[in-house]
Amino acid sequence: MTDLQSWVAPTYRGLADLLDASNAAAWDSPSLCERWLVRHVVAHVTMPARMTHEQFGAEMAAVGGDFTTMSDSVAFRDAALPDEYLLDQLRSPTLHAWQPPGGGAAGAVSHAVIHSLDVTIALDRPAVAPRESIAAVLEQLTAAGGSVFGIDLTEVRLEATDSDWAWGDGRPVRADAGQLVALLSGRTLPDGRTLHRS
Repeated sequence: MTDLQSWVAPTYRGLADLLDASNAAAWDSPSLCERWLVRHVVAHVTMPARMTHEQFGAEMAAVGGDFTTMSDSVAFRDAALPDEYLLDQLRSPTLHAWQPPGGGAAGAVSHAVIHSLDVTIALDRPAVAPRESIAAVLEQLTAAGGSVFGIDLTEVRLEATDSDWAWGDGRPVRADAGQLVALLSGRTLPDGRTLHRS
């Protein structure tokens, strides 16, 4: 049995290396996350590396317990931190060991993979997440029938163009495994493709 947590560190380190080697414009490019630039995504995923449980609780209390509002607030605020500081946090062992409350290792790898794809797909770069981790997240999302992000998979057949993986019956949706993860996460691909929400 693969230790899912072991895929988190290479994913975040790969994202750090990619951005370290990119020009400054990459940081201010749109990501697949609605309204978020690449730097907002990085500020969001690195939040556990710089925020204590107490600070997290205080941030949540300030917005009445609304995690989406809190995430937006922190992402937009902390995106102004220096790029080098955010890169250091992507490489932080604290971040690599973090697990979302109640989500365990599966939640940690899902968070890392999905948000890394938000950046790499938007920038038209190869995925930084290990191939096996993308496949594992694809399995997680389809096992839930699309419900994690409220995607309607009725009469939809997903087919990976970079492997022999397929799921479902009906209208074929063909893309590489990373793009399928993004579609199942409610994202719109750069070519305009999206999956309907339920």
